Amino acid sequence: MNPNEMTGLDIMTAFSKGLFPAPGIAKTMPMEPVEVEHGRIVFQATANATHSNPLGGVHGGFAATVLDSVTGCATHTVLAAGEGYGTTDLNIKMCRPIPFNAKMIAEGKVINVGRNLVISEGYLRDEAGKLYAHATATNMIIRK
Repeated sequence: MNPNEMTGLDIMTAFSKGLFPAPGIAKTMPMEPVEVEHGRIVFQATANATHSNPLGGVHGGFAATVLDSVTGCATHTVLAAGEGYGTTDLNIKMCRPIPFNAKMIAEGKVINVGRNLVISEGYLRDEAGKLYAHATATNMIIRK
């Protein structure tokens, strides 16, 4: 499989099936895709002690990274073969402290596709559906 010849949806589907190795950030921030469709992706993510802040809680960067990942990967699912993307804007609202060692569900959805920009939103929730953080993102489409 040549990623340069695959659509973004095909690439994200291959990642979710383990056909491509996970990127390094998925080891730093334990997360993996569990659902992939056009314009939408769902990850499972779990913060651990390596994600602690000076006050002893989960660092806000954990939520920011996971939400940047799901909004970006949702964007990736709408791209044509050979296209990439880059985050130009990421806005995060933290709703409550993220617990350690609890499986979190992160969902990213595309809400608008333009000629050069894709706008998406992301949610970080626990398994019961309680919201911990919300994000909106703008990604620039990069054509080679």
